[in-house]
Parts: sequence; C-alpha cells; structure tokens
Amino acid sequence: MGLFVLDVVLWLTGIRGHIPRFDDFQPVPAVPVSASTRLIRALAAMVAVFAVLSFAVWATVWFAISLF
Repeated sequence: MGLFVLDVVLWLTGIRGHIPRFDDFQPVPAVPVSASTRLIRALAAMVAVFAVLSFAVWATVWFAISLF
C-alpha cells in the first residue's frame, strides 16, 4: 500500500516517468510548460502533503485513544 501511495504522489507531481530508460532517448520537440500546469501540479502536491499530514494526526489521535 505504501508503494502505491508513493507511486500516486510521484505521478501527480509529474516526477514519475521523468527518468528515461536507454531506449527512450528519442528526439522530441520540447513543449513549454504553461503556468496553469505548474499551478495544478503545485496544488496536487499541496493536497497530497495535507492528506498525509491529516492522516498522521488522525492515526496519532486514534492510537492515543485506543491506549486508554
């Protein structure tokens, strides 16, 4: 489950698939990244961080309640 979550976060931020393999070096015209794409990626990264932090707080509180 942890690797799946990491894969989704890397996919949302655009990092996944960025490292080419040896057979992927083909000349492709560069497409400029627009400001809206950067904004969407930044918002997706912020949502992912917020979700992870929210889950961590929830898990800590749940664990503390279950101890008593």
